[in-house]
Amino acid sequence: MITLLTEAVHEVAVLGAHCDDIAIGMGATLLTLCRANPGVAVHALVLCGAGTEREAEERAALEAFCPGAQVHVTMLAVPDGRTPAHWDEVKDGLQAFRRTCDPQVVFSTQRNDAHQDHRLLAELTPTEFRDHLVLGYEILKWESDTPSPNVFHPIDTATAEEKVRLLHKHYPSQAGRDWFDEHSFLGLSRLRGVQCRSPHAEAFLAEKAVLTFAQAGAA
Repeated sequence: MITLLTEAVHEVAVLGAHCDDIAIGMGATLLTLCRANPGVAVHALVLCGAGTEREAEERAALEAFCPGAQVHVTMLAVPDGRTPAHWDEVKDGLQAFRRTCDPQVVFSTQRNDAHQDHRLLAELTPTEFRDHLVLGYEILKWESDTPSPNVFHPIDTATAEEKVRLLHKHYPSQAGRDWFDEHSFLGLSRLRGVQCRSPHAEAFLAEKAVLTFAQAGAA
């Protein structure tokens, strides 16, 4: 038995350093989770981009990636690429965000990400969400920091393709980047699918998990 099944999910937190991190790292998972749990509360925190054109992109994108969900977005204005120099602001923002929600699962960046903004967020997330399942997603980019994930979320081809379509629709400011294309996104999700016997998948690194076996026949 390699599959672990969850109960119904009522509240999740999704954290990103930049606008588009969440959608790139786990957009298909959000689509699947929200459709399987109508009315789920999705609390999103993004460290950079408040007050810019990218904030409008992010808010519209998260609504699209969370169909039927109650979406609550918190945007901060930490300078892009400079979050380590703004440690106090990031920590205070994360602490304030934590008080607004009590999620059953938390999705954030992963600790071995080569981008300093992503890495700092990954390091601080478990300091506020100490008793939660925290799953770190991967972000495709130029750096050779592709992780070795230990949690996989299988997705079908239609959902993988929908993720790509929504990325291009809602993040036009990123269209000029040489890695921001269908081949990149579907290539990575296909690779993760191979690793869990699925057409496609998104992959995560678990910070810490506690395993409890239910008693047979328990009410």
